[in-house]
Amino acid sequence: MPVTDTMPTSGKLVAAIGLGVLGWIGSELFRPLMDEDTNFGWFNYVNLALGLVCGWRVTGRRLGLGYATGISAGLTGTAALVFWALFVQSFNEMLGLALDGRITGFMKGLTRMFELAAEYGLVMLDGTLIGALLAGGFLTGAVAEWAERRWA
Repeated sequence: MPVTDTMPTSGKLVAAIGLGVLGWIGSELFRPLMDEDTNFGWFNYVNLALGLVCGWRVTGRRLGLGYATGISAGLTGTAALVFWALFVQSFNEMLGLALDGRITGFMKGLTRMFELAAEYGLVMLDGTLIGALLAGGFLTGAVAEWAERRWA
């Protein structure tokens, strides 16, 4: 990894902010798809933080090579955001079930975590949510590439 990959740049900042906002908006679009009695707690804030990290680490590192690559990086960052959001939220839910005594054993917990991730993934198969994530990833990549070229 070149030394410049760890340096803060305007493109990384814009990508982090863009995917952070996308994480928040995606969370708001996901809420109505779940049961009404679901307690979301820190759901939006966790996804906001994941968006910031994915924007900086995934999208931000791939900027500066052209708009097509920037847009591709934005979509890749969005896919990473969705993956990590599913992982973290299902892990959190599994921990809650384990602390309630409804899961006993490491393998049962791990299996339940992947089942929860699959269930949440199926819930995410909503046209509005998918469209917003794709449009947000596209827009984040394009704007971050512009910022990288403009202020580099």
